[in-house]
Amino acid sequence: LACITALNLWAEEFKIGKLTFQTITPTTVGLSHADEDITKVLLSETINYKGNSYTLTHIGRSAFEGCFSLESVTIPNSVTSIGDRAFIYCYALTSVTIPNSVTCIGYRAFEGTALYNDPANWENGALYIDDCLIKVDEGFAGHFRIKENTRVIAGGAFEDCSSLTSVTIPNSVTCIG
Repeated sequence: LACITALNLWAEEFKIGKLTFQTITPTTVGLSHADEDITKVLLSETINYKGNSYTLTHIGRSAFEGCFSLESVTIPNSVTSIGDRAFIYCYALTSVTIPNSVTCIGYRAFEGTALYNDPANWENGALYIDDCLIKVDEGFAGHFRIKENTRVIAGGAFEDCSSLTSVTIPNSVTCIG
């Protein structure tokens, strides 16, 4: 299973409020961009535009990058993937809901967020959001055991872990980015 990290280059793009969407198929869209001054996002499964109804299935590459004031995001059950760098450098981001429908999280998707930068969110050298492994501390040495019931391992989760010797992956993992 591969992560979808790019949207259709020929697709229609449209903006609703502070969010820009891009069609993926005639019935689905991805979130491609957010205005930098956005603070809270409650995404809907259904996006209506010019009489058309679309299902939101993807948060695109760098969609929220640089939204420094973004504090919270609720992702609907229709979303199946979060692209590379989707929330990178959202320094105020402290609350994210990742539903079970998300099967793939891209490279460095949450790096530089308040979640990432708060040592209290790291457990035994790893950052998890819900049941998703986001990152293992680069200084981690030896054997790493991924928590039971983890569903997704984000892209780059083990990047620069040069002292890592082995990893135990539970059967609950359905995608490794």
